[in-house]
Amino acid sequence: MPKTSPKLPVLDPKAVEGLRRTGYPDKFKPRVAGREKRVLGNALGLQNFGVNLVKLEPGAQSALRHWHSQQDEFVWMIEGELALVTDAGEQVLTPGMCAGFPKGKADGHHLVNRSAKDAWYLEVGDRSAGDVAAYPDDDLGASLVPTYKFTKKDGSPY
Repeated sequence: MPKTSPKLPVLDPKAVEGLRRTGYPDKFKPRVAGREKRVLGNALGLQNFGVNLVKLEPGAQSALRHWHSQQDEFVWMIEGELALVTDAGEQVLTPGMCAGFPKGKADGHHLVNRSAKDAWYLEVGDRSAGDVAAYPDDDLGASLVPTYKFTKKDGSPY
């Protein structure tokens, strides 16, 4: 049987453009420079939750360490090795492992690629209105109105 290109609702993730942009203020952008996201949920027309296939290059991190007031997050390791950094310290994630971050749990988290190879993971998060993100290690806060607006912790703008 000849191979044909998939049609929605099927999608080849390799056909989705990898994005390297971030909404973080300029001073924080270098910390996520080695991150590439393929926004699969949007490409499939999903509205209630987002799904991203993410590549982290060696030395890159997924985000600034953060937690959400209204949004749950889930990650599932596909390839490579990443350090999950939380308030409790670090744990290594390898292919097949997953982690979840319930809304409202004040435990800042992010992933860091401390290896010499690219790492790939799937990230899933809901799109709950009114979300506020807290960044325990940085003078940064964010609120979803309708996209994330970043401020300093005292509420002043960047």
